[in-house]
Amino acid sequence: MGAGRWRRIVSQIGRSVAVWAVSTLTMLVLAGILPDFQIRTGDGDSATRIAVTAAIGAGAFGLLSALAWPVLVRLLLLVPALVLGLLVFFLNGALLLVALRLTPADRPEAAPETAVVVAAVMSAVASATGAALAVRDDDAYRRRLYRLADRRGIARRFEGPTTPGVVFLQLDGVGHDVLVRAVEKGLMPTVASWLGTTHRLTPWRTDWSSQTGASQLGILHGTNHDVPAFRWYEKNTGEVMVCNRPSSAAELQRRAVERTGDGGLLTVDGASRGNLFSGGADEQALVLSIAGRRRGRENRSRAGYFAYFSDPANAVRTALSFVAEAGREIGQSTVARIRKRRPRVARGGLYPFIRAFATVIERDVVVAAVMGDMLAGRTAVYADLVAYDEVAHHSGPHSRDAEKVLQRLDRSVALIAQVAEHAPRPYRIVLLSDHGQSPGETFRGRYGLGLGDLVRAGCGLPVPRKARRTHSGAEARAAVRAALRRPVEENGGQHLPPGRHSEPLVLASGNLGLISFPDVHHRMTREEIDARHPALLTTLANHPGVGFVLVAGEEHGGMVLGAHGAEVPVDALDDEHPGPLADFGPGAASAVRRAHSFPHTADIMVNSWYDPVEGEVLAFEEQIGSHGGLGGDQGRPFLMAPLGLSAAVEEKGEELVGAEQVHRVLRRWLRECNGPQVPLGVPGDHRVV
Repeated sequence: MGAGRWRRIVSQIGRSVAVWAVSTLTMLVLAGILPDFQIRTGDGDSATRIAVTAAIGAGAFGLLSALAWPVLVRLLLLVPALVLGLLVFFLNGALLLVALRLTPADRPEAAPETAVVVAAVMSAVASATGAALAVRDDDAYRRRLYRLADRRGIARRFEGPTTPGVVFLQLDGVGHDVLVRAVEKGLMPTVASWLGTTHRLTPWRTDWSSQTGASQLGILHGTNHDVPAFRWYEKNTGEVMVCNRPSSAAELQRRAVERTGDGGLLTVDGASRGNLFSGGADEQALVLSIAGRRRGRENRSRAGYFAYFSDPANAVRTALSFVAEAGREIGQSTVARIRKRRPRVARGGLYPFIRAFATVIERDVVVAAVMGDMLAGRTAVYADLVAYDEVAHHSGPHSRDAEKVLQRLDRSVALIAQVAEHAPRPYRIVLLSDHGQSPGETFRGRYGLGLGDLVRAGCGLPVPRKARRTHSGAEARAAVRAALRRPVEENGGQHLPPGRHSEPLVLASGNLGLISFPDVHHRMTREEIDARHPALLTTLANHPGVGFVLVAGEEHGGMVLGAHGAEVPVDALDDEHPGPLADFGPGAASAVRRAHSFPHTADIMVNSWYDPVEGEVLAFEEQIGSHGGLGGDQGRPFLMAPLGLSAAVEEKGEELVGAEQVHRVLRRWLRECNGPQVPLGVPGDHRVV
């Protein structure tokens, strides 16, 4: 055994003794200040015996945490991750009570609730002490990180290539302009230090469906064909597809692989972390498309939670942050309500805990997984950090709440960059987003009725009394009355056209609305809709909260309808002659034309009004920061890559359009780093322009 190895062993023993001593001191201090936590010895108040008892208790607690904790966490994989953050406290407290029973004290006393507090404090102090001591020693710091990789079951003797690996970090929902403003305001110092020195920033334009399902499917699998929105109705199966539903995500991934004949971006030694789709990666954690499968060797999605929470220090630290974040949300929403800020949406119920999960648990687990992937030397890693998107939906994309999240995301990026320095191969870190968010009040908040109410009124169907009394509801009823040439009953019930029809199904994806008639098994044409509901399309197209309407047509194949009787065939639209799409900017016509070609596009597609001056839209969901349709920052995400990689666009002024094109750029970068083992692209080009 060499002298270097002996030094490492002695150093490790020294750090362990130091952590034990600090834990003992922490237990003594807590016993002195907490009335419900006492350490008693067999012969009274001997200071020495009390110190020995505390040392034994701290040591027993440390050993139980190291040995029993991983088993408990593995059992808890059956528990929803949202609940796991709270259970961590109680489990840790239970371990402390067991440890106290192993001490020589006659009657160690700790109330259950006090044990939870003591265990949390001791775990946090021990973790901080161990980390502080390890950071002073580069070798110790590297070994600490490798132990993390070991817990994740991926640590291996690295014998792979020394070419650069690539880490793709998706900052969900962070638009290009939001990132630029955050850098200018000093909110993201790590990103700011990269811009112009080591990385270049490129905006790109999403498809009409500006949401994670469509964008990430295109980025990871090379096609987002037939994904018209976040949720839509498929007439051939009678099912509503929802991008963040495990069964839907699995089906969308299957269709994409079948269409391209390719496994995805991450098929060559890749890892997928926190995503909707796998990208063909061998290593997957928190991936929705496999979450619904029966657990097995091929399905390790939830193993990411075990890998992270098997370390009790990680568990306690994250649990504390979880509770703090939930409290922060309650405080922020209370202040917004007291100050009567507008726009505002309800933020009660389970939302504080949902936010805490997205901004704390998901972030910590995904960041730890990425660190492990780099230390294992994986070739390609794609990870999604959803924190900003979740908060911006409810607080607004430019709110102080959202800015705080951006600051924490920057710290996560910095941590990953630091770990990359200890990886067995060099890494290129690429930051990107899948879409942005556009601010604005909700459609219901401005007009007093939702899109579903407006559609029902336009169809002559009964609507809630409150919606019926709004200006929009009254106008819709008047349009029906004029179209049918029939009176409307005073009690608000409308006479319907002859024949019985199923009610329309109205779905929302941000400021994009989808209206389907389930009893008709094909996509209805404008002529068919007018014959059934003569006032519906006119009511929608002329509503001030609607930007434009897309509907199929028998004569022209497809029509875009706007206010004041505007009607333009889809094939006649372009950037020079945008018709009702004029306010939505370049590329809107091609985006609408492509969505019109999808087999599962709804009978009626409705995009909300958009103010090009203020950048505001009207969400059909209860969100004041929304995405899913056309209009504003939601359709302008970013791509930020190292200067050592080729430019995303070849010529100045050229625009990167669509998630499928982003996929091809990322493929090219992987190939530049790792050679011909990475396929340059997927077969065929499926875009319709």
